[in-house]
Amino acid sequence: MGCGRDEDVRHEKENHENRHNNCICEVVRAIRRVQNIREDIDCDDCRTDCFLTPLGSLVSPSRQRANTRVFMLLDEKGNPFKAMFNRRRRRFDEIEETAPASEKGGRRDCASCFSIFFRVQNVFDNCCATLQVLEPRDIRGRRVDLFKGGRLDLDAVCEVERFEATGTCVTVDLTCFCGIQCVKDVFIDCDED
Repeated sequence: MGCGRDEDVRHEKENHENRHNNCICEVVRAIRRVQNIREDIDCDDCRTDCFLTPLGSLVSPSRQRANTRVFMLLDEKGNPFKAMFNRRRRRFDEIEETAPASEKGGRRDCASCFSIFFRVQNVFDNCCATLQVLEPRDIRGRRVDLFKGGRLDLDAVCEVERFEATGTCVTVDLTCFCGIQCVKDVFIDCDED
Protein backbone atom coordinates (compact mmCIF):
# COMPACT_ATOMS: atom_id res chain seq x y z
CA MET A 1 0.00 0.00 0.00
CA GLY A 2 3.01 2.28 0.23
CA CYS A 3 3.45 5.62 1.99
CA GLY A 4 4.51 3.90 5.23
CA ARG A 5 1.13 2.21 5.71
CA ASP A 6 2.69 -1.13 6.77
CA GLU A 7 4.95 0.72 9.22
CA ASP A 8 1.94 2.59 10.65
CA VAL A 9 0.01 -0.67 11.11
CA ARG A 10 3.01 -2.31 12.85
CA HIS A 11 3.47 0.77 15.08
CA GLU A 12 -0.26 0.78 15.98
CA LYS A 13 -0.09 -2.96 16.77
CA GLU A 14 2.97 -2.44 19.05
CA ASN A 15 1.23 0.46 20.84
CA HIS A 16 -1.91 -1.65 21.24
CA GLU A 17 0.13 -4.53 22.74
CA ASN A 18 2.01 -2.15 25.06
CA ARG A 19 -1.27 -0.76 26.38
CA HIS A 20 -2.30 -4.27 27.37
CA ASN A 21 1.04 -5.01 29.08
CA ASN A 22 1.24 -2.02 31.44
CA CYS A 23 1.62 -3.36 34.97
CA ILE A 24 -0.07 -0.35 36.62
CA CYS A 25 -3.13 -0.98 34.43
CA GLU A 26 -3.21 -4.61 35.50
CA VAL A 27 -2.88 -3.75 39.18
CA VAL A 28 -5.69 -1.17 39.03
CA ARG A 29 -7.87 -3.68 37.15
CA ALA A 30 -7.08 -6.26 39.83
CA ILE A 31 -8.00 -3.79 42.60
CA ARG A 32 -11.28 -3.11 40.83
CA ARG A 33 -11.98 -6.87 40.61
CA VAL A 34 -11.08 -7.35 44.28
CA GLN A 35 -13.44 -4.52 45.25
CA ASN A 36 -16.19 -6.26 43.28
CA ILE A 37 -15.71 -9.80 44.66
CA ARG A 38 -15.40 -11.14 48.15
CA GLU A 39 -13.90 -14.60 48.50
CA ASP A 40 -11.72 -16.07 51.25
CA ILE A 41 -8.96 -17.75 49.25
CA ASP A 42 -5.53 -16.11 49.45
CA CYS A 43 -2.91 -15.72 52.14
CA ASP A 44 0.35 -13.84 51.61
CA ASP A 45 3.22 -12.52 53.73
CA CYS A 46 3.16 -9.07 52.11
CA ARG A 47 0.36 -7.25 53.94
CA THR A 48 0.07 -4.46 51.36
CA ASP A 49 0.18 -6.54 48.15
CA CYS A 50 -2.33 -5.01 45.72
CA PHE A 51 -3.28 -8.47 44.42
CA LEU A 52 -4.34 -9.86 47.83
CA THR A 53 -7.87 -11.19 47.97
CA PRO A 54 -10.40 -11.04 49.44
CA LEU A 55 -11.01 -7.36 49.90
CA GLY A 56 -10.36 -6.85 53.57
CA SER A 57 -7.01 -8.66 53.53
CA LEU A 58 -5.25 -5.35 54.18
CA VAL A 59 -7.48 -4.62 57.19
CA SER A 60 -6.63 -5.23 60.80
CA PRO A 61 -8.38 -8.34 62.17
CA SER A 62 -10.74 -6.19 64.26
CA ARG A 63 -12.28 -4.71 61.10
CA GLN A 64 -14.17 -7.18 58.97
CA ARG A 65 -16.06 -5.00 56.51
CA ALA A 66 -14.24 -3.38 53.56
CA ASN A 67 -15.32 -2.13 50.15
CA THR A 68 -12.24 -0.17 49.08
CA ARG A 69 -8.56 -0.89 48.54
CA VAL A 70 -6.84 2.48 49.08
CA PHE A 71 -3.74 3.06 46.95
CA MET A 72 -1.21 5.65 45.81
CA LEU A 73 0.24 6.09 42.31
CA LEU A 74 3.93 6.97 41.94
CA ASP A 75 5.83 8.76 39.18
CA GLU A 76 9.24 7.71 37.81
CA LYS A 77 11.01 9.43 40.73
CA GLY A 78 8.83 7.73 43.34
CA ASN A 79 6.79 10.85 44.09
CA PRO A 80 3.11 10.28 44.85
CA PHE A 81 0.53 11.59 42.39
CA LYS A 82 -1.75 14.17 44.02
CA ALA A 83 -5.18 15.44 43.14
CA MET A 84 -7.31 18.26 44.47
CA PHE A 85 -10.71 17.55 45.99
CA ASN A 86 -13.69 19.58 47.14
CA ARG A 87 -14.40 19.41 50.83
CA ARG A 88 -17.94 18.43 51.71
CA ARG A 89 -19.93 21.25 53.27
CA ARG A 90 -20.76 20.76 56.91
CA ARG A 91 -22.93 22.75 59.28
CA PHE A 92 -21.22 25.89 60.61
CA ASP A 93 -21.35 24.75 64.26
CA GLU A 94 -19.73 21.43 63.32
CA ILE A 95 -16.91 23.28 61.58
CA GLU A 96 -16.35 25.53 64.58
CA GLU A 97 -16.19 22.58 67.00
CA THR A 98 -14.11 20.04 65.08
CA ALA A 99 -12.19 21.82 62.35
CA PRO A 100 -8.56 22.84 62.53
CA ALA A 101 -7.82 26.56 62.92
CA SER A 102 -7.34 26.87 59.16
CA GLU A 103 -11.07 26.18 58.67
CA LYS A 104 -12.65 28.06 61.56
CA GLY A 105 -14.85 30.94 60.62
CA GLY A 106 -15.70 29.30 57.31
CA ARG A 107 -12.15 29.71 55.96
CA ARG A 108 -9.97 26.87 54.85
CA ASP A 109 -6.42 26.34 53.71
CA CYS A 110 -6.42 25.31 50.04
CA ALA A 111 -3.32 23.16 50.51
CA SER A 112 -5.42 20.89 52.72
CA CYS A 113 -7.61 20.02 49.74
CA PHE A 114 -5.03 17.73 48.11
CA SER A 115 -4.67 14.02 48.60
CA ILE A 116 -2.40 11.22 47.40
CA PHE A 117 -4.93 8.47 48.25
CA PHE A 118 -7.41 6.98 45.78
CA ARG A 119 -10.18 4.46 45.24
CA VAL A 120 -10.69 3.01 41.75
CA GLN A 121 -14.16 3.67 40.37
CA ASN A 122 -13.74 2.37 36.83
CA VAL A 123 -11.11 1.16 34.35
CA PHE A 124 -11.76 1.70 30.65
CA ASP A 125 -10.09 2.08 27.24
CA ASN A 126 -7.33 -0.36 28.18
CA CYS A 127 -5.35 1.92 30.49
CA CYS A 128 -7.56 4.81 31.61
CA ALA A 129 -9.19 4.91 35.03
CA THR A 130 -11.59 7.05 36.99
CA LEU A 131 -10.32 7.40 40.54
CA GLN A 132 -12.11 8.90 43.52
CA VAL A 133 -9.87 11.14 45.60
CA LEU A 134 -9.96 10.11 49.28
CA GLU A 135 -9.59 12.60 52.10
CA PRO A 136 -6.96 11.48 54.64
CA ARG A 137 -7.96 11.32 58.32
CA ASP A 138 -6.08 10.48 61.50
CA ILE A 139 -7.00 7.77 64.04
CA ARG A 140 -9.64 10.07 65.63
CA GLY A 141 -11.19 10.96 62.27
CA ARG A 142 -9.67 14.45 62.07
CA ARG A 143 -8.46 15.78 58.72
CA VAL A 144 -4.77 15.36 57.95
CA ASP A 145 -3.21 18.08 55.82
CA LEU A 146 -0.59 16.27 53.73
CA PHE A 147 1.02 19.34 52.19
CA LYS A 148 2.93 22.00 54.11
CA GLY A 149 4.30 24.94 52.15
CA GLY A 150 3.37 23.25 48.89
CA ARG A 151 5.42 20.12 49.64
CA LEU A 152 4.33 16.67 50.75
CA ASP A 153 4.87 16.29 54.49
CA LEU A 154 5.98 12.69 55.04
CA ASP A 155 5.32 12.92 58.78
CA ALA A 156 1.71 13.87 58.01
CA VAL A 157 1.40 10.85 55.66
CA CYS A 158 2.37 8.62 58.61
CA GLU A 159 -0.52 10.07 60.66
CA VAL A 160 -3.15 8.85 58.16
CA GLU A 161 -5.23 5.96 59.48
CA ARG A 162 -8.67 6.56 57.97
CA PHE A 163 -10.13 7.80 54.72
CA GLU A 164 -13.31 9.59 53.67
CA ALA A 165 -14.98 9.74 50.27
CA THR A 166 -14.82 13.19 48.71
CA GLY A 167 -17.10 12.75 45.73
CA THR A 168 -14.30 14.23 43.61
CA CYS A 169 -12.98 12.04 40.81
CA VAL A 170 -10.03 12.31 38.47
CA THR A 171 -9.53 10.43 35.21
CA VAL A 172 -5.95 9.29 34.62
CA ASP A 173 -3.91 7.53 31.96
CA LEU A 174 -2.37 4.69 33.96
CA THR A 175 0.55 4.38 31.52
CA CYS A 176 1.91 7.65 32.98
CA PHE A 177 2.79 6.04 36.32
CA CYS A 178 5.74 3.85 37.27
CA GLY A 179 4.56 2.51 40.62
CA ILE A 180 1.52 1.75 42.69
CA GLN A 181 1.37 1.13 46.42
CA CYS A 182 -1.66 -0.32 48.11
CA VAL A 183 -2.17 1.18 51.53
CA LYS A 184 -5.15 -0.37 53.28
CA ASP A 185 -8.53 -2.01 52.81
CA VAL A 186 -11.27 0.10 54.35
CA PHE A 187 -14.99 0.68 54.29
CA ILE A 188 -15.79 3.96 52.52
CA ASP A 189 -19.30 5.30 52.89
CA CYS A 190 -19.71 6.43 49.28
CA ASP A 191 -23.28 7.64 49.87
CA GLU A 192 -22.44 10.23 52.56
CA ASP A 193 -23.81 13.72 52.09
